[in-house]
Amino acid sequence: MSILSALRLTRAPGSAFVVMGLYWGVFAAHVPVFRDRLGVDDAVFGTLLLGSSLGLLTTMWLAPRFDQKLGRAALPVAAALLALAWIAPALAATPLAFAIGMVGVGMASGVCDVVMNARVSQIEAQSGRSLMNANHGLFSLAYGCAALASGLTREAGLPILVVFGGMTVVTLVLMPLLWRAPASAMMPEEGASVTLPLWPVALCGIVVMIAFLSEATVESWSALHIERTLGGGAAQGALGPALLGITMTLGRFGGQALAERLSETAVIRVAALVSAFGAAIAAMAPVPMVAYLGFAITGLGISVIGPMGLALAGRMVAPHQRSQAIARVAVIAFCAFLIAPVLMGGLSEVFGLRLAFGAVAALLLMILPPVLALRRRARALAAVPA
Repeated sequence: MSILSALRLTRAPGSAFVVMGLYWGVFAAHVPVFRDRLGVDDAVFGTLLLGSSLGLLTTMWLAPRFDQKLGRAALPVAAALLALAWIAPALAATPLAFAIGMVGVGMASGVCDVVMNARVSQIEAQSGRSLMNANHGLFSLAYGCAALASGLTREAGLPILVVFGGMTVVTLVLMPLLWRAPASAMMPEEGASVTLPLWPVALCGIVVMIAFLSEATVESWSALHIERTLGGGAAQGALGPALLGITMTLGRFGGQALAERLSETAVIRVAALVSAFGAAIAAMAPVPMVAYLGFAITGLGISVIGPMGLALAGRMVAPHQRSQAIARVAVIAFCAFLIAPVLMGGLSEVFGLRLAFGAVAALLLMILPPVLALRRRARALAAVPA
């Protein structure tokens, strides 16, 4: 029941999470199609994906101003911009046109992401409940369903532009809900300090960045790993990112219940170990079925790291600093989308996708040291009388 009540409480920003998940799920399942149409190797394709990363990081700094100026209209306008942005890469026939199109996608995604997470954070502050996991679970559910459906449309030979057009129709259907989001509440309390404690926010950003980097690599490269390394077909390849989305949905909805019973640091530590184990299985898989198991375990593990890292950042600071802290964590975390394409593209080109996914497993273990430091900070704060 806590999951359903959380979704009802955040139905407006939750609709934006659905829109975001649908578009990126379609893209993930069509990565082999984009790569083949452009006629580039893995390293070049990874470089082309930097376009979205650059656009994303650019708007991370502009999104708060966008939010302040548009207020209640910020969320529906951001979703509309996202729908329009995907048209360019869907039509692109050359590497340059694709890269430019992905810059626009990154900018629209960055604006939408900051606004929808800020809205959830605002409702959390008003309700006193942890709501991040449920909303990120909606993203994963939409992502997995879109990736799975895209595998079927690929088998049927449906053009990419038609599939993205279908996502635009869904966005229009959800638009009335997006207009119900609360208005921006960016101003701090009068007389309150606006100085954030630097190192806890930075550590939370590193934790979320590693989680997002791992998620982005599996989203964008799992289909290619199954099809090229393991000899799977188009539908089999699409099942890789679809399984990731489905298991991340289950993990995040389960994490919504865990967030009300266990500490964030305890859950993140276990999740890091589980996801690293799953990535290692996917890297060593001899057949697609074993790779599916690895991607499923990876999805369960990393599903809760990002949302709980964002929630943890809010607990590390004073209540009036919560939105500001989450915004700073987002800036650090979305560096993952700048690193992931180059990391996976380069490692895949030189060493193959097996070693690339092995590197993801090692990276996930690097979450443990900053989480231990954050646990000490959380205990110290709990020991201070109110």
